[in-house]
Amino acid sequence: MTILNGARITLGVSGGIAAYKAADLASKLVQSGATVDVLLTKGATEFIQPLTFQAITKQPVHVGVFEGWTETWHGHISLAHSTNALIIAPATANTIARLANGVAEDMIGAVALSTAAPLLIAPAMEHQMFHHPATQANLAMLRARGATIIGPETGRLASGEFGDGRLMPPEALLGALRQVLGRDGRLAGRRVVVSAGGTHEPIDPVRYIGNRSSGLMGYSLAQAALDAGATVTLVTGPTWLKPPYGAHVIQVETAMQMHGELLTACDGADILIMSAAVADFRPAVAHRSKIKKGSADEPAELALTRNPDILAALTIPGMLKIGFAAETDDLLANARSKMERKNLAMIVANDAVKTIGSDKSAATLLTPFEEPEALPLMDKEALAATIVDRIADLTGRPDR
Repeated sequence: MTILNGARITLGVSGGIAAYKAADLASKLVQSGATVDVLLTKGATEFIQPLTFQAITKQPVHVGVFEGWTETWHGHISLAHSTNALIIAPATANTIARLANGVAEDMIGAVALSTAAPLLIAPAMEHQMFHHPATQANLAMLRARGATIIGPETGRLASGEFGDGRLMPPEALLGALRQVLGRDGRLAGRRVVVSAGGTHEPIDPVRYIGNRSSGLMGYSLAQAALDAGATVTLVTGPTWLKPPYGAHVIQVETAMQMHGELLTACDGADILIMSAAVADFRPAVAHRSKIKKGSADEPAELALTRNPDILAALTIPGMLKIGFAAETDDLLANARSKMERKNLAMIVANDAVKTIGSDKSAATLLTPFEEPEALPLMDKEALAATIVDRIADLTGRPDR
């Protein structure tokens, strides 16, 4: 369940080759629980049929601005008043020019002029068209009026050339929608730092000490904080995950690197969520060359040295610190002890074996003020949303 669940999104599709990608976006919006109203320009219908979107959204698809009105349906006015966000994807140079100049001869222009909802524009066109001064001026004008411009990305274009002009992928478009919908959320105006993933402590250039952390919990927390309106910095160890759209991402590999980056990132932050599974130890010596079997450098034993306790070291006045306790024994006792030692506002306790590397978790939330709150087994996205909601509760406490 995300911020898109229950939202009403209007998707405008203009006439470029990337129009077929809008069907995937519509499908993902529906899967996220949104109600989707689709507006097609006449040019868009040359690339993709209205029936495609009708089958996906189970809603009427709007092509002409001169649709018949009834007592309960007022065409573009009804669409404009009911939508939570209007996203144009793809937005051609022609559609961008019309939006910038307030032209309302098609349904996209009419709804855009009639709605107070956020406007998001995802350009898709040839490299030269995108960089033409006219297009750039139109985008600047729309941006100055409060529109959110998403992309485009760089890559191979329909012409076969390489350049700027590819429609951003659906995940980025969904992320931008979530960020816009959540900008007045419970953490609006707050700066949140999230650490995620495990760390790799090098033995030599090709070997390391690590753990099974996927980073999913931290990435889900970063997205949940964005959904709640926060400005988010994500300090992440190695992972295959794609960072959430809108987060400032800092990539690290080792515990020492994470320590240094978090010290900088937390300067001026309101909240630190320390979700990363940081290695407690690292090899005392990291060999510069690969250790060969039977060589003089092959160690009989691997000497370890302790990494710094990052969470305990970050003592910034006024910053809420949220920690995690992944334990194999005496879960609540160990979690409470860790919370007290490190002066945490809240700690999330869970079974290390069942949680690390899994896409689900059954967690218990502990604070210094209330009885432990045991949560049922849920996916980490839902758990992250619950944790962020509890953090928002803590920010309003008079003793914080």
